[in-house]
Amino acid sequence: MAKKISRRDILQLASLGLGTLAFRPLSPLTVGEFRPIGVVRITVAHTDVFEKPDVNSPIIGTFARDKLVSILEEMKDPELLPNAPHWYRIRTGFLYSMYTQRVDDRHLNKPVYWVHDEGTLGEISVPYTRAYLNNPLYGWTPVYRLYYKSVHWITDVDQGPDGKSWYQISDESDDNLKYYVPGQHIRLIKSEELTPISPQIPWEEKRIEVNLTTQECRAHESDKVVLHTLISSGIPGIGGDSPIPTYTPTGRYNIQVKMPSKHMGDGRVTDKIEAYELPGVPWCCFFDQTGVAFHGTYWHDNFGRRMSHGCVNMTMEDAKWLYRWSLPEANFFEWEKRGYGTQVIVHT
Repeated sequence: MAKKISRRDILQLASLGLGTLAFRPLSPLTVGEFRPIGVVRITVAHTDVFEKPDVNSPIIGTFARDKLVSILEEMKDPELLPNAPHWYRIRTGFLYSMYTQRVDDRHLNKPVYWVHDEGTLGEISVPYTRAYLNNPLYGWTPVYRLYYKSVHWITDVDQGPDGKSWYQISDESDDNLKYYVPGQHIRLIKSEELTPISPQIPWEEKRIEVNLTTQECRAHESDKVVLHTLISSGIPGIGGDSPIPTYTPTGRYNIQVKMPSKHMGDGRVTDKIEAYELPGVPWCCFFDQTGVAFHGTYWHDNFGRRMSHGCVNMTMEDAKWLYRWSLPEANFFEWEKRGYGTQVIVHT
């Protein structure tokens, strides 16, 4: 995860047609237009700032992990799919989207005072927040950073170290692992957000196709394509000594398990932000016995290129849509839904 963006990284994306973007005329910015249109978070240890939207231009600065950067313009190539990598104009130069996450830096919430006995799903609504353990012996101790739009199971409401309402999060990877986050930093997900999409379509008419060569995903209802988007599949051989392969397997599968929140990574309890720990990975649809799934991604914006440890990375919006559209149909309070679901075809 601690990877620095380089010229070589971006040049390898030329096959996607991004090279022409650097030579297009820039839209003029007047003094009155010199206002931010949004904010991005840097998702790796260091990311370069370029003088121009061109990887051959001079590097004029660097941003560190979790730095929040105001953007003035989003420069997308209209010939590519909407979620393709692109450039941001910032005050000091140009930033490539590869290792950024578009965030909301102002959304705070009014905490509730109780949650459902079966738990309530919540989504981090700030760029990031720090989770804490409440240990009777050591007191409040920091653990994970939880990032924007990651999803978590809230199982209780308690008073935090600042005297305000904090939510207890139960980590699905360990029944005994519970940590706390300020209630203002989590937006409660409403049940209507997860209502099934096109439930009237027969099971046999829904299928998902993943092309590993083009890094594209299509969802079909019979002969009609209802979703067409870029994904990021697995990079072979990055798992070290792990017996689990890190490439995305080809073949025919079916979605077997759906989870709205999953802790992925090494499974360590740590406060180190460089650790390979990804709590709250949202909208997971598992289709292979080795644990390969479609899921939302908050640690990069580089769709169209292999990036994962085997799973099919998607934008948060695409993953949530697929979670709602695909079978088996999950109820709102189900932490894990099993069943013989929508067909998945993965090919090169």
